[in-house]
Amino acid sequence: MNDPCLSTSTGAPAAAVLDPPASRDRHAGSALAAAVLGFFVVTLDAVVVNVTLPTIRTELGGGVAGLQWVVDGYTLMFAALLLTAGSFSDRLGARRAFGVGLAVFVLASVACGLTPGLGALVAARFVQGAAAAAVMPASMALLREAYPEARVRGRAVAVWAMGGAVASSCGPVLGGALTQVDWRLIFFLNVPVGAVALVLLSRARRSVPRVVPFDVLGQVTAGIAMVALTFGVIEAGARSFGDPLVATALAVAVVAMAGFVLVQRRVAHPMVPPDLFRSRTVVITVVSGFAFMVGYYGLPFVVSLFLQQERGLTAVRTGTVFLPMMLIGLVLTPFSARLAERFGRRTLIVAGLVFMTVGLAAVAMLPASAPLWAFAALMVLVGLGGPTVSPPATAVLLDAVPLDQAGVASGVFNTSRQVGGALAVAVFGGLLAQPGAFLPGVRASLWIAAGVLAVTAVLALFLPTAKEIS
Repeated sequence: MNDPCLSTSTGAPAAAVLDPPASRDRHAGSALAAAVLGFFVVTLDAVVVNVTLPTIRTELGGGVAGLQWVVDGYTLMFAALLLTAGSFSDRLGARRAFGVGLAVFVLASVACGLTPGLGALVAARFVQGAAAAAVMPASMALLREAYPEARVRGRAVAVWAMGGAVASSCGPVLGGALTQVDWRLIFFLNVPVGAVALVLLSRARRSVPRVVPFDVLGQVTAGIAMVALTFGVIEAGARSFGDPLVATALAVAVVAMAGFVLVQRRVAHPMVPPDLFRSRTVVITVVSGFAFMVGYYGLPFVVSLFLQQERGLTAVRTGTVFLPMMLIGLVLTPFSARLAERFGRRTLIVAGLVFMTVGLAAVAMLPASAPLWAFAALMVLVGLGGPTVSPPATAVLLDAVPLDQAGVASGVFNTSRQVGGALAVAVFGGLLAQPGAFLPGVRASLWIAAGVLAVTAVLALFLPTAKEIS
């Protein structure tokens, strides 16, 4: 059965990473390079700050709550504004939206590096997160514009995914190294990287904006819903889902989201067209993004606490246990497009989800006294989900939407990913916090993640095959 939203064309034989004539198109190459650097810096700043928190507290002072918001302020704005940013990307044009977002991100990074106190740092991190939300969907929309052929675009997505993979893998190490000199360098690093990305962006083709009125009511209701949901989930990890503040935030999110859905069905130019979700491909890829993050973020959160609290490992030794899991993704991500061409994107996505399911279930069944190499080896199965699920799912999503909806589709996709990761940490944190039930909470968390991924693997079987697309 053909998906009505899918439209692709056949690419020419491969040469190097991308096929000609796209590989010879300097405009497309510049857009891809800018998108990679943008993905790198916004991902890096989501992970690099954690290792610097003790040093920041020593120099700037403040309590644990303030330090928590150095991390969570970025996460809150990033997750809450992705949906709105995707809509703006389509209406402003991907190149302009990406440029504005990246420029603000660089300026906010400078403010972080020059901050005189903890309050100013938290405020600058909020701005950073908002700017990152603008960069992320626009970077995906840039690829949709630069590479009109599906096969070539799939390879471009694999290259783009390396930006996030490298940042995730080297972020903690890079943060630790720079902190030895000056913790402020982790923010100043974004200045030259951002400047190079903006120069490259200037060489990319101009985007054609979607000239329709802004859906003001939709933007407001979506913003309220996502801010309330993200705030509620973050606070649930520290408090509990039964806490009055958390319950109120989640109730506001539900009401605002209901209002958003109602608005989208009635306005002439909705920020998220309801027709977008009539494509089974869009729905399945969005669910896959959510499930992937439940497992990929949930596992490190749960197992790192287990290794440090129950096995007495230091933070450094814990990191070494996770190193094989992270490295497998870093090594295989550049080849994800080739694997998808050989085996099919649907097959690769389903296989990745199954790998993650088996890995999570196997870790859940390990005895608490199992050797560390057993944990490291089994977590490699979860790490395989990085190159086998994310890049092909992104490519499938971009194939499935019209060019003028690439930004908002990317916003929806990345919102589902952020919510999945945040919910995993909040729910699993609640299970681990039960009095006297830490180890059962660890196993329950891993089984929940495995169950979510198993269901999604079955759902992914309904993605269209290459023959159905053609």
